[in-house]
Amino acid sequence: MFFCPKDQTMIDKVPWLVFKSNVYFVPSLWFSPTFRPELRKLFPQKEAVFHHLARYLFHPTTQVWGMVTRYYKAHLARADERLGIQIRVFADDAGYFQHVMDQILSCTSVVNRLELNKKTIENKRCNREKLVPQVVAQEESKANVSTNQKLKAVLVTSLYPEYADRLKTMFWERSTGEIIEVYQPSGERVQQTDKKIHDQNALAEMYLLSLTDNIATTARSTFGYVAHSLGGLKLWLLYQPKDFKAPDPPCIRSTSIDPCHLTPPSHGCDADWGTYSGKVVPFVRECEDREHDGIKLFDEL
Repeated sequence: MFFCPKDQTMIDKVPWLVFKSNVYFVPSLWFSPTFRPELRKLFPQKEAVFHHLARYLFHPTTQVWGMVTRYYKAHLARADERLGIQIRVFADDAGYFQHVMDQILSCTSVVNRLELNKKTIENKRCNREKLVPQVVAQEESKANVSTNQKLKAVLVTSLYPEYADRLKTMFWERSTGEIIEVYQPSGERVQQTDKKIHDQNALAEMYLLSLTDNIATTARSTFGYVAHSLGGLKLWLLYQPKDFKAPDPPCIRSTSIDPCHLTPPSHGCDADWGTYSGKVVPFVRECEDREHDGIKLFDEL
C-alpha cells in the first residue's frame, strides 16, 4: 500500500523517510502519480534506474575491489570477447544436473547438436544464440586453423564447480576453431549468507560478471539480476527447469537492463484494485521469467 496515492498523502509531509528492504522495488515507485515527474527527470531512460543507482551507491571495499581487479587482469583482460554464465540451481538437493548443463549448452550454442539429449536434439530452436562457437570433432577443425584466432573467455559463477569443469573438458577434448578459456572464481557448494568472506566473494563475482560482453543468467536469481543490470547488459535468461527437464526454448533475450522486482504489489490502487501490477503503467511490465509474479521497467513499448 506504500505505493498507492492515498497512503502517500499520509507521509508526504515527512521530510525524510528511512526504511530497509531486501528486494529491489523501484518499478513500483512509478505507480505513484506524485513520484513520476521527478522520476522522469532523474531517469529519462527508465530501464537504467538500477544501473545508475548501483554505480552511484554501491561502494565495494578495497578488499572486494582488489578481488575484482586482480581476477579480471589475470584471466579476462586479454580476451577479445567475454561471456558470463551465472548458474543458480533451485532444488532441494542442488548440485550438478545434466538437464541444467544441456539447457546452458542449448542456449549459448556451445556444443554440436548431437551432444545433447534426444529431446533437445528435436528442438529446432536450440544452438541459436552463438554466444560461443559450436564444438566439433578435432578432424573437422584442422582445415580451419588460423594464426589469428580470437580468444574468448567464459566466466562461470556457480556454487558448483562441475559446470565449469564440464565446459573446460569439452573445449579441451573437442576443437571449436577458436581459443576458448573457461574460468570460475569460486565453487563453495553451500550458500553462506552473512558470512563475510562468502558475501565478499559473491559481490566480487557480480562485478566480474558485469564486466563481460554478453551474459546468460538463471531466471529468478537476484545474483544474476544485479550482475547484468550493473553492467548495463541485456541478458539471456535461462528459464527455470521443470520436472528435471531442460526447458524448450532454453532461454529468452531480455529487452531491458532492469532487474526484476520479485515481490510487486499484488493489486492496483483504488479503481485499479485487483489489477495485476504489470498492467497499471505501460512501461512497467511483467518480467520475462516471472509471468504475473514480477515486474520491471522497459523503454521499448
